[in-house]
Amino acid sequence: MIAPATENLLAGGFTRRGACPALSAPMKTGDGLLARLNPVAGGLSPAQLAGLCDAAGAHGNGVIEVTARGSVQVRGLTESSAGPFAKTVDALGIAVRTGVPVQTSVLAGLDPGETADPTGVAQAIRAAIADAGLENRLGPKVSVVVDGGGRTALDEVSADVRLTAVDGGAWLVAIAGDATTARPVGFAENAQAACAATLALLSEVAAVGRAARARDVDGTILSSLASGLEGGRPTLPPSGLPAISPTRGETSRGDVAPSSVAPEICGAADDGLISPLVGEMSGRTEGGAKERNFAGSLIGSIELRNKKFALGVALPFGHTSAGLLKTFAEMAQGIGVEDIRPAPKRTLVAVCGTVDQAERLRATAQALGFATAPDDPRQAISACPGSPDCASGHIPARRIAAEIVGKNSNFLDGSVHLHVSGCAKGCARPASSDLTIVGLPAGTGLVVGGTARDEAVAFADNDAAGRAFATVAASVAAQGLPGETTAQAIKRLGLSALAEAFGRRAT
Repeated sequence: MIAPATENLLAGGFTRRGACPALSAPMKTGDGLLARLNPVAGGLSPAQLAGLCDAAGAHGNGVIEVTARGSVQVRGLTESSAGPFAKTVDALGIAVRTGVPVQTSVLAGLDPGETADPTGVAQAIRAAIADAGLENRLGPKVSVVVDGGGRTALDEVSADVRLTAVDGGAWLVAIAGDATTARPVGFAENAQAACAATLALLSEVAAVGRAARARDVDGTILSSLASGLEGGRPTLPPSGLPAISPTRGETSRGDVAPSSVAPEICGAADDGLISPLVGEMSGRTEGGAKERNFAGSLIGSIELRNKKFALGVALPFGHTSAGLLKTFAEMAQGIGVEDIRPAPKRTLVAVCGTVDQAERLRATAQALGFATAPDDPRQAISACPGSPDCASGHIPARRIAAEIVGKNSNFLDGSVHLHVSGCAKGCARPASSDLTIVGLPAGTGLVVGGTARDEAVAFADNDAAGRAFATVAASVAAQGLPGETTAQAIKRLGLSALAEAFGRRAT
């Protein structure tokens, strides 16, 4: 039985969703219904993943994706098959996380480079949100990140509330952004204080309204919350705490005082640090491309603190067939891999007992066409299915992306991110990209430094999108300077040169 939310979606047209397509309420897309799930335990056993692949083939169109935020998506469900698919997932023993996402890194508690294990803090925040009754008062996009640092740090993941571990057991509390853009509020001196600060911020967001985000909280209230964190150590440098005010204007709430959060919600202040629990992860957050640097990639072999190893591989443009992924899962099961975890940047991370297991699984992934090296040029492209797989698409986005990798791999040197979008919805990457190719009714647009919904600087015919980009890549290569990255060349050449190379200038 499909949830009422699904029936509403089926009755309407293609509108930008206000909530994530949960297992119980899949979202209508151009190729049917899409269901997204994020395992409570953080990962799936190889047997569970193989079973999920079978279910995707039986009830959907056999396409499985890992999102930029580390969730699993199954495409092509129908009104009649969505219910049986959800029952199959339940029968496989896959517990799916619901409620406000509180995300930790994919290897939280196992990453030897972590400043602190974030799993206990995240678990306490989830429990506190439920105890405070906030789940039904917050909008569906509100999220929290608890970042312990290390190789699997969540620097590029954006959230309404960000907690970042610092030395000495303290946590930096910030709002509305990723590690670069989030606005600092102050330091919580321990895990309990960090949890209480998070609940206070979320309570203020809920008080503004269901459509509110952390950026909408009144600046005076944020300043008051910051004052309450002054006892935390270390203190922010003078330049570290900008004047805090919502980016979309002040939201007046009269003389309402900050919500008080009882210390016992997150444990008594003198209880010491929260005991670490089993690693968990949530989903749904985004980030942008950085200057050429593969150090933070999850792809490859990662040595863990318990002398085990993790292997990170990525699906090409975030998707694969159920059959190929099942082969990967069955190989993992056969060699004794513990679990396989969906991770940010459209990655799968397998926890292996030995380096030999990791290497054998890597060889299988490579043979299946998955990305097994951090500098794989496909990692520099986000692409949706596009036409004909998606009825909303005006261009075959993933086919064009594959052509670009085959012919212009030198352009994708890690310094830029390219988004190929079948339509202006930009489902594969809502965040800004260095370059975006977007299919539109009037032709394919080239957007520089924006999203698929932003204004294009030039257009080409929809059947010539790939050739138009190839001209751009060739122009950049011909005019590039020795040692110059693609990003540097694009910046030096400017919009006019890119637009001229792509096609007809926008008017």
